[in-house]
Amino acid sequence: MQLNGFHHLTAVTADAPRNHAFYTKTLGMRMVKKTVNQDDTSAYHLFYADGKGSAGTDITFFDWPTGPQRRGTHEVVRTGLRIKGEAAFKWWSNHFAKNNIKAEKQIEENGRNVIHFEDFEGQRLSLVDDESDLAVNTWAQSTVPAEFQIRGLGPITLSVPDLKPTDMVLTQIMGMKPAARFGDTHVYHMNGTGPVAELHVRVEPNLPQAQQGAGAVHHVAFNIEMSQYEAWTDRLKSLRVPNSGPVDRFWFKSLYFREPNGILFELATDGPGFATDEPMDKLGETLSLPPFLENKRAAIEAKLKKLT
Repeated sequence: MQLNGFHHLTAVTADAPRNHAFYTKTLGMRMVKKTVNQDDTSAYHLFYADGKGSAGTDITFFDWPTGPQRRGTHEVVRTGLRIKGEAAFKWWSNHFAKNNIKAEKQIEENGRNVIHFEDFEGQRLSLVDDESDLAVNTWAQSTVPAEFQIRGLGPITLSVPDLKPTDMVLTQIMGMKPAARFGDTHVYHMNGTGPVAELHVRVEPNLPQAQQGAGAVHHVAFNIEMSQYEAWTDRLKSLRVPNSGPVDRFWFKSLYFREPNGILFELATDGPGFATDEPMDKLGETLSLPPFLENKRAAIEAKLKKLT
């Protein structure tokens, strides 16, 4: 049993049309699934990923009418997006400048080139030089040249006031390995190579409690093999970790629980995948609903705003 890096990260937007424009046009990612929050069908759930919607490449958003987040600790504070090579960093630096994107200068962090930037709601993102050996699935219709496109997630950074209880969950329950430290940030490794397999934990005891809102992260999901799903379910139960129990999201199966500092974690399977109900060349073009919501399609569509 092991975590194969990240599966997806889900954040919050209060402006779905502008969010769609930013992630598909400005960042050139493919919207691979347009659906709704299965627990709140009045809200979109939008998935942006690589050209095939591969596990480990999705940044997703719930569209909720909410005010801005209040930053602090007890939350995910930064999401890494992988690109490759010096030429890519030069292209993105110019791209951000041309489009007036709030971005910092390129730096080296934990031995890698990094550019920190934000979307229009203050979602904290970073471009990170990729070292993984994962397949690269570009999108032919992207606004970004194929060689410079975003390859997927990693690393993802949490902020906690006290490392010890979070460390216990990461190492003893989830099987991560402490690997390095830079400044006040501790690096944990999962199965895999490079930033997709790294969780960073920043210890910040003097920050206030974060409050979710637009620009915040709702949860982070870790990638598990479908064949290990029942074993992970049994593991959480046997260790008496309070959790959601099995949840079938149709495109993947999930388990949810909170680590001791309150950050919501999800274990999500690497299949069946987004092409289960749509052809690969049509992903994300129409509203997709899991079978148990299909009989409510008309009512759901009537409440959703248009994205374009």
